[in-house]
Amino acid sequence: MTEVLSGLAAFIWVLSALLPWQPWRTREVLETDGHLAADLSDITVLIPARNEAEVIAETLQSLKQQGQGLHVLLVDDESHDSTAQIARQVGLESLQIIQSKPLSAGWTGKLWAQEQGLQVVQTSLTLLLDADIYLKPGIVSALKAKRDAEGLQFVSLMAMLKVDSFWEKMLMPAFIYFFKMLYPFALANKPDSKVAAAAGGCILVDTQALHAIGGMAAIKDAVIDDCTLAKKIKQAGYKTWVGLTNSVISQRPYVSLREIWDMVARTAYTQLFYSNSLLLVCTVLMSLMYLLPLYGVIFFTGLAWLFAVLAMLIMLALYLPTLRFYALNSAWAFCMPVIAGLYLLMTWTSALRYWRGERSRWKGRIYQKG
Repeated sequence: MTEVLSGLAAFIWVLSALLPWQPWRTREVLETDGHLAADLSDITVLIPARNEAEVIAETLQSLKQQGQGLHVLLVDDESHDSTAQIARQVGLESLQIIQSKPLSAGWTGKLWAQEQGLQVVQTSLTLLLDADIYLKPGIVSALKAKRDAEGLQFVSLMAMLKVDSFWEKMLMPAFIYFFKMLYPFALANKPDSKVAAAAGGCILVDTQALHAIGGMAAIKDAVIDDCTLAKKIKQAGYKTWVGLTNSVISQRPYVSLREIWDMVARTAYTQLFYSNSLLLVCTVLMSLMYLLPLYGVIFFTGLAWLFAVLAMLIMLALYLPTLRFYALNSAWAFCMPVIAGLYLLMTWTSALRYWRGERSRWKGRIYQKG
């Protein structure tokens, strides 16, 4: 039995390494070259902000160094802090602030704020930007150039997450790694593929495409709003692209394990479509692929041990490109079995919360099941 299980684990890892779309690689990348476009007047940056006083100034300051003519629309989503006041103090001439109406039934807060902002947008392009995102100079120009060169209508960049604390270094790169394994970027970027993916922190999209799908109302109750939006856009016949970057940076820290745990648990069970069967499959696969090889290397003998070693080596090797992208020590790869175990427990936490009636929670709001 040990030979069968470790052999199966090794086979799955070999198969993962040989998948033609190679989701573990970091090929899909877009960076700024520092070039500032002479005219960005066809773009409106739409920022939903709820209690973002700590980060909103840096976000808006970064927009000052993108080029001329950029419109900025901030929707203050019933903040209880000084978000709007700090935003005004930045001195961004093109800034327009809208006070959000109370959250409408059936909507998630971010999408409700974005929908109100979208009704005001007059430009042909909309840059959906999270309130904690810092943009390096010229990245908006790079996004627009990518869109124009490849005939895209939807371009999304996965923000660089903070990797300062111990738990951030251990868990945050793996968040990106697992996301890419679930939503292979190479497939998501193919027009004829049904896979659709996006990173909600930074999305440049044709305004007309948003209106064509019915605006944010088309996904108003989505918890994983970015990938849901990408799917709607792609199903409508538009071309999408998602990639990694060092030029879009999240300012939001996740210093403690609890903070990361809650962030992952917020959407993990949603990824499994709230299916008990898929939760069971996920548990079995994660245990077989990540936990059994470590156990086998320590306790198995003979052929079972060799299979376990092979599975461990491939597991570590496939994680290395992500660690290199984050400029972290390769030794973090040896934590992958523990990392995977923690993510599996976070997924179960997400499921337990759902079974208790809680669909998701974010920014002081709890969205109940149903």
